Amino acid sequence: MIKEETITAYALRNAILHKGKAELQAVIKSLFAEGLKKENIKELLPKINEVIKKVNSMSLEEQKKEFENLKDKVKKREEREGLPELPNAEEGKVVTRFAPFPSGPLHIGNTRQLILNDEYAKMYNGKLILVIDDTIGSEKKPIEPSAYKMIEEGVKWLGVKYDKKIILKSERLEIYYSYAEELIKKGYMYVCSCSQERMKNLREKGIECGCRNLPPEKHIERWKKMFKAKPGDFTVRLKTNMQHPNPAFRDRVMLKISDREHPKTKNKYRVWPLLEFSWAIDDHLLGITHIIRGIDLQMETEVEKFIWDIFKWEHPVVIHTGHLSIEGIKLSKSKGAEEVRSGKYIGWDDPRTWSLQSLKNRGIKPEAIREFILSMGITKANSTIAIDVLYTINRRLIEKSPRYFFVPSPVKITIKGCPKLNAKLPLHPTEKIGFREYKTTENFLIPQQDFDLMQNGNYRLLYLLNFRAENIGELKPREFRFISKEPDEKLNVKFIQWLPADDKNINVKVRMPDNSIVEGLGEPELSKLKPGAIVQFERFGFVRLHKKKKNEMEFWFAHP
Repeated sequence: MIKEETITAYALRNAILHKGKAELQAVIKSLFAEGLKKENIKELLPKINEVIKKVNSMSLEEQKKEFENLKDKVKKREEREGLPELPNAEEGKVVTRFAPFPSGPLHIGNTRQLILNDEYAKMYNGKLILVIDDTIGSEKKPIEPSAYKMIEEGVKWLGVKYDKKIILKSERLEIYYSYAEELIKKGYMYVCSCSQERMKNLREKGIECGCRNLPPEKHIERWKKMFKAKPGDFTVRLKTNMQHPNPAFRDRVMLKISDREHPKTKNKYRVWPLLEFSWAIDDHLLGITHIIRGIDLQMETEVEKFIWDIFKWEHPVVIHTGHLSIEGIKLSKSKGAEEVRSGKYIGWDDPRTWSLQSLKNRGIKPEAIREFILSMGITKANSTIAIDVLYTINRRLIEKSPRYFFVPSPVKITIKGCPKLNAKLPLHPTEKIGFREYKTTENFLIPQQDFDLMQNGNYRLLYLLNFRAENIGELKPREFRFISKEPDEKLNVKFIQWLPADDKNINVKVRMPDNSIVEGLGEPELSKLKPGAIVQFERFGFVRLHKKKKNEMEFWFAHP
């Protein structure tokens, strides 16, 4: 385990570099040099946060003095703040692109490519092009018509500014056809009538099929027939080396026939390009200089390079990044689509999808997501990171939110001897943002969980009074007795959330990340909130108001 003094050393160094304020993600990133493993971040987070809080409470001079005593704990190596430089990048000339397939909204895993491309475009004063990669897809992964709008909403919510208008691949079919015909005429591609099973067998053995060596004129005839043929009758294949060491690279399909209706073009087109062919053309035509994409697309990149070489086009710089996994969370747009269509999920914003829409509804800030993604840097290695890292970042951004009382599954108790009080409750323990006031009697509502866990002893209703619980666990009814109003450390109390037991309280539902619902009562002042407001329910967690009804308010849970 990494020692506290090592964490302190890195926190001090980071604070000194940033005007006295150390940043969590920068410190975590530095600790990787000391052997910190991603799977151990969650365990070490409380200690790191504690150290950063202590360091940030010091003056800059105090930090510098303390760092002198600990600087030997920091590895002697230069570290670049932020992302590394792009190869062959020129100021004002960098063009990146983000090209999601519209099978559903963007989820948090998709944001890695989007944010990296956006950051680099900004770094070099360049531009990012947003392309909806809506070629026909597959039966298992169809296009979701509502995804176009949801993707655009997600991109804008993250603060990404893309160049001019969104480009749709489905509007560029004629362009792909013209280049396909050119490559067929020149003998670089051919129209194959072999079955998928036959070609798979031939490719594995490195044997050319009979279609491959037909003259270009014959393939042009087949190309024209292809637009009226049945799916599976013809495919257009790229002529590569059939002895290539990787069978997957040998004579790959570039265009195929599909009769599925497209949400934008309906049945206008039946011949559709595959990803690597359309992008080999578009990366050139759109002037893309740098491609940042997932490591799972390395084969597609090799095919694109093969086509670029045929046309003698300049190659963009291609950078592959590893797959992002979040501990304990399964990210899949196609899986989410199945659950939405089946009715298992409440919609595309169901919190279990981890879509940007669902994260917004929960009160996760776009700035937190960006910092979360950038903290992992850019690497080919697959990354697994604890979701608590995102929550820690977001908590820092919303920690000044007002606080209110929410009592899940309320139980009524009577505290004997309790005087009538005027409760003046601060909206925040440290921020001066006001109060809310309530009149109380001897009757209160407390959470069922607190009631069940009670033992004989002293308790305190937050900000209000001290009382004693007695006869718990015996046959006698539980008894609660007023002790005093002011806090008293000698009483060694346990704190309890509460509400006055009257009819002014509000029915509240809280939708949790697993889509379960926690029901209870909230204080009357909640009625003044507007949808979208982020608040903290004392001793429960941060929540965002989703919608208000006449007799009920629904909040979505963000995190503790």
